[in-house]
Amino acid sequence: MPVDIGIDNLISIKGIEEAVTSNTVGIMPTQLNGRVCNMDAILAIAKKHNLFIVEDAAQALGARYKGQHAGTFGLAAAISFYPAKVLGALGDAGSVLVNDKNLYHKIYQIHDHGKDIDGEIIRWGRNSRLDNIQAAILSFKLKTYDKVIARRREVAQMYQDRLGLLEELQLPPAPSVDSDNFDVYQNYELQADSRDDLKSYLNEKNIGTLIQWGGKGIHQFTQLGFNQVLPDTDKFFERCIMLPMNIFISDSDVDYICESVSEFYRK
Repeated sequence: MPVDIGIDNLISIKGIEEAVTSNTVGIMPTQLNGRVCNMDAILAIAKKHNLFIVEDAAQALGARYKGQHAGTFGLAAAISFYPAKVLGALGDAGSVLVNDKNLYHKIYQIHDHGKDIDGEIIRWGRNSRLDNIQAAILSFKLKTYDKVIARRREVAQMYQDRLGLLEELQLPPAPSVDSDNFDVYQNYELQADSRDDLKSYLNEKNIGTLIQWGGKGIHQFTQLGFNQVLPDTDKFFERCIMLPMNIFISDSDVDYICESVSEFYRK
């Protein structure tokens, strides 16, 4: 079941504890926007209640918590290579990380019509193979991945320096060598007063912005059977907005964006 977010806008540790019942079998933390959750606390809860952990690390390839990479804390993790991701292919692509050989073989079989590594069909499966073109693109881009992350962290620091004093905004944590977290800034998502008006104003300035997931949390899709009340998540989606974050953005572009945001709140 979905639980609320905490002060860091990631899964609430208190929410996890309150949601655990005798029917709970696992925890799925989402490493959102290129930042890793408080995995010490989550691992402690999992150990206490004998639960497995499967990470949604789709947005966090290269992110670290206390030096440990996203996707390596639990039984398994999903990584996305969708074109919009920090390491993106030309089309849909992804991977699964596991730390158990038996689970590896099961996932391998499922991804290719139930075939094992010797080509024998031993279970029902599906066609989820990564094609050679996508693999080649990812292999090429992986060579410069460290530089891509470094540039994203530079842009995040520029946003922090230029917008950090605006009381109307709540920015994501800035890059810091002293933090437990090493963020890769898959997205630069902040919370803003008068969010919708700000979005319209920036659009008039030819600055594109996004509101993640269409402005809804998964618990708000009641037709899927959810009925949870998550007030902090609801408040977040009333204020969240993403500013441009990619390796093609220039320093002057960031200056223009920041000046435009400042102008909006000075009006």
